[in-house]
Amino acid sequence: MNKKLLRIVEGQGEREAGPVAEEKLLAGKPQQLTEHFFTNAKENFFCGVWSSDAGKWKLSYSEDEFCYIIDGEAIITDADGHSERVVMGDAFCIPAGFEGSWETVGSVKKFYAIYEE
Repeated sequence: MNKKLLRIVEGQGEREAGPVAEEKLLAGKPQQLTEHFFTNAKENFFCGVWSSDAGKWKLSYSEDEFCYIIDGEAIITDADGHSERVVMGDAFCIPAGFEGSWETVGSVKKFYAIYEE
């Protein structure tokens, strides 16, 4: 196992692209790109860069996620209808158990770090 500092440099991760799953879609036909950089030895912590174009879909979190918006904006709405707009420079956490929706306005890109029990 690598025990050295790992720099997150776009274009050097493991890339996966595709649409948001049809059963989650609420609006549009958003395409996502995930560039995965790290998985720990227990396979319960992950980090990388994720991006999407315009669209809206349902969220149901079993994991805790830290996000930092690199570019663009999104609207995150919880199950009670409370919405938060997140834009470039915003950092936030989405806790396990969160239910709601994610709406990408135009396009968005974020750093993510995910922990799952």
